[in-house]
Amino acid sequence: MTQENFRRRYDAIRRRTDRRLARVSPAPGAPRLRESCRYVLDGGGKRVRAVLLILSCESVGGTASRALDAAAAVEILHNFTLVHDDIMDNADARRGRPTVHRKWSVNDALLAGDTLLGAAFQALLRTPGAAHARLAGVLTQGLLDVCEGQSLDLEFEEMSGVSVKEYFRMTGKKTGALIAAATELGAIVGGGTPSQVAALRRFGLRLGRAFQVKDDLLDIAGDAHDFGKTIGGDILEGKKTYLLLRAAERAGGEDGNLVARVLRKEGRALGWKTDDGAVTPAGRAVVAQMKDLYARHGVLADAARVVERTTLEAVSEIARLPRSDAREMLRMLAEELVHRES
Repeated sequence: MTQENFRRRYDAIRRRTDRRLARVSPAPGAPRLRESCRYVLDGGGKRVRAVLLILSCESVGGTASRALDAAAAVEILHNFTLVHDDIMDNADARRGRPTVHRKWSVNDALLAGDTLLGAAFQALLRTPGAAHARLAGVLTQGLLDVCEGQSLDLEFEEMSGVSVKEYFRMTGKKTGALIAAATELGAIVGGGTPSQVAALRRFGLRLGRAFQVKDDLLDIAGDAHDFGKTIGGDILEGKKTYLLLRAAERAGGEDGNLVARVLRKEGRALGWKTDDGAVTPAGRAVVAQMKDLYARHGVLADAARVVERTTLEAVSEIARLPRSDAREMLRMLAEELVHRES
């Protein structure tokens, strides 16, 4: 399959997903809530989870039409997690726009997230001719894993020492679980065998790990316009990313002191951000210093290798599926995520 054909097919699935999401009308009797929910769903994005679900369905012999409602459900659920995640991260922007709690309020954002959660299961139950209880079980477990991962992430904020192993356990739930749920749901909707369903779930889990480390990389090495979030935001908030934890293992002297200040979340006291969340010159200087530190200690290169290796492991899982355009699309999509810039 050529790159042009891959892109054409991916965009077609994304547009079809967007059309399905445009039909979602949560909270019809509450204009403010309806507006905030539509704001979230109209925010665009790559619809990676929806595309993965549909391609997983097709890779085991199913059709996109059969998987469309489940794909919409996963995408809605993903957006629910982002709304609440932005509140907990005190994030100012998402996909180049103000976050819901910045545009409206924290209470509005909480309600919008809760409503989207209900809308996700409502969409899932529209899946034609499927074992709804089994599908709901997979999506529910994915949601519980995401919440557990988010809770671990919050616990890590108060812990002085977090290992890379603990980080991977947390991100496997916070990020990997929903991607794995998407590929598993697609396999189930498509009528896959137990071994095919298991292989596609493992594919999703490994892809989720690669995706999260790549996200950590983009926070410091991406372009603010393409990334849609503040560059260096994880550093300014003192988030324990793969990069920061590896730097803590390797850096000593003045570099170690800088890493320690980031880990202790001294940004507010040192004026790295204003009260309304804008990054100050001091904050931009710290981000630049940390980027240089990561480069000098080999952290950026190490993270890139993790992304590459884990993506290869993911691709090896789908090699056992029958040859098809959908399987090739899954392979190409996984490799594209390695090189993404947003």
